[in-house]
Amino acid sequence: MTLNIRLRAGTTSSKILPAFSAITAGVLLMTLQTTAAQAAGQYYNCANANGCQVVESRYFTTSYTKTQYPVVLAHGANGFTKLFGAVDYFYGIPQDLMKGGSTVFATKTSAIHNSEIRGEQLLQQIKTILAVSGDAKVNLFGHSQGGIDIRYVAGVAPQYVASVTAVASPEQGSKTADKVLEEFSQDSLITKATLSLAELIGGFADVGSGIPLAQIQQQDGWKALIALSTDGAAKFNAKFPAALPSRYCGQPADTQVNGINYYSFSGVGQITSVLDPSDYLLAATSIPFAGEPSDGLVSACSSRLGYVIRDDYRMNHLDSANQVFGLTSWGESEPKAIYRSQVNRLKNANL
Repeated sequence: MTLNIRLRAGTTSSKILPAFSAITAGVLLMTLQTTAAQAAGQYYNCANANGCQVVESRYFTTSYTKTQYPVVLAHGANGFTKLFGAVDYFYGIPQDLMKGGSTVFATKTSAIHNSEIRGEQLLQQIKTILAVSGDAKVNLFGHSQGGIDIRYVAGVAPQYVASVTAVASPEQGSKTADKVLEEFSQDSLITKATLSLAELIGGFADVGSGIPLAQIQQQDGWKALIALSTDGAAKFNAKFPAALPSRYCGQPADTQVNGINYYSFSGVGQITSVLDPSDYLLAATSIPFAGEPSDGLVSACSSRLGYVIRDDYRMNHLDSANQVFGLTSWGESEPKAIYRSQVNRLKNANL
């Protein structure tokens, strides 16, 4: 476009130049605003009744994690999204990915239930996410039981999924769950009291994530325990075998199924930070593994799915979501850096 300015008699440059400068500044400002909007990493909480709401928006300085499809985070048992607007389940990870260009959605399913119920809830939220983002697919990350939930979605609705990344997920079940089932019957007072407490905590996680009291999701601790056992996992895996190894402690042969890329990573060790009180609880829950490498709740062998990035990070079960408050192992790869590297891997795969 050519801009022609003709000076009339009596018109001075002192009048024209300020006006021209103002127009130029206005055009430049609009351009910068448009560019800034395109360069803003978004973080959404999908735990509310009206769809997904923006939690945070920030400009990014690189495109290291700017994937083609948005990143969707799925929590584990008794999980949440952003608890009372203050603490993320994936502590600090959404914000770290946003700085590299990611659009991130945190989902909320029943805090404690089996993976088919939770997976179906997750699927409905993914449909909402696709409507919000305008994208055709999502990159799914699931921590712990969330890594099984995302496999359900990939199995029943592969058209919506670009990739699956399971994080410290008991794909073959957890020996901790097996031990609890071995020691306690469903009708015992201890079991009933423990499951009631777990379900109460689950409701608290729902409310803390932003779900109205009248819409708290169904909780079922016994069904969750069965689902996380070796037998429960075997039944689930018979329905959804994609990218699993053919035997326990084997290596997966397939890393892509139905056009979906599958990945996994996990850690071993329990006490990784003497300052983190949860580490000592994980040391206790690791006893049923009888020396088999585990993160306190999931063995390295059970965590394998698709392309195994690593199954021996020095991370316990909560470290792999950067909990609690980022108190993780010194001298090991920082959890945020591991997620960042994986999302960059997805970007390089055009996902």
